[in-house]
Amino acid sequence: MKVWYDACTGKHTRYGAAIGKCLRKRGHEFIFTTREHPDTLPLMKILGEKPIVVGKYNPSNLTSRLRESAERIIEFSKLFEKNKPDVAIAHQSVELCRTAFGLGIPIILTADTPHALAVNRLTIPFAHTVVVSEALPKSFNRTYCAKRVQPFRGVDEVAWIQEFKPTKIAAKKPLIVLRQIETKAAYAKGKNDSAKTLAEQLAELGNVHLLERYNGEGAEFSQKAAFEDSASLIANADLVVSYGGTISREAALQGVPSIAVGDMAKTPVNMYLTRRGFPLFITQEHKVIGIAKQYMGKKFDVSAKLAALENPVDVIVKVVESLKV
Repeated sequence: MKVWYDACTGKHTRYGAAIGKCLRKRGHEFIFTTREHPDTLPLMKILGEKPIVVGKYNPSNLTSRLRESAERIIEFSKLFEKNKPDVAIAHQSVELCRTAFGLGIPIILTADTPHALAVNRLTIPFAHTVVVSEALPKSFNRTYCAKRVQPFRGVDEVAWIQEFKPTKIAAKKPLIVLRQIETKAAYAKGKNDSAKTLAEQLAELGNVHLLERYNGEGAEFSQKAAFEDSASLIANADLVVSYGGTISREAALQGVPSIAVGDMAKTPVNMYLTRRGFPLFITQEHKVIGIAKQYMGKKFDVSAKLAALENPVDVIVKVVESLKV
């Protein structure tokens, strides 16, 4: 089969690479697309992928977002006008969904962020099948009119962490990795960015490595100083603190104590890992230092717990092959 995957962010890129690796092994053709973004192209190089680059991420304002999205859809429609894929897969790429739906291509989606209201509304109703963690409440699928839902026992990050072999990174110890909030995401509008203040507080406990989302504002956002392989970085850390969910789960799945901060940290998938004994602690900013002192440097053996989780890639591949005519 001919399978198309579109990656819009770093997380999507890792997910797509894991899915592509499995599909290629099974003899399928894999078309990997992405857009210009601070994380996608550098990570593609690290992962050895050579994607088709279509469009760019420009979150300067609502008009720029809409225009860039529309232009990507037009380019995709030209790309696949005479040679359509058999199936399209994405972690909620709006442009893939609109293009594939318009061209009659069945869509398989992954989704794990209930608070991403805009993206959920613009993607899930188009999908043939939504593959989601069993952690998500059934109301999530009903709210966004998911046609078919295929739950799995785990979280999305298992797809690339289960067999991940991190690179050794020389860093001054103890190493604390702090991830800034996704400042330009629609769901973060109105949220305060306190990462630098928290970094100053954590500096009393160790060497703080602040992972900033962007270097500059508006059209200059893509001029990031240097890309870092965050999955390897956190594997070498003594503690991870994050305003985002992905890096917290990547750390916890590798046995590195992780603190997820703020209201958006209380996501079903974060709480799912916490309940299963992974070292992921959900709290507010004023309690971070106390938890950090208690757990920093305590590596947890979670290998058995990780092996017991279901890899969503296997589930996705089964859905893909069930669509074969």
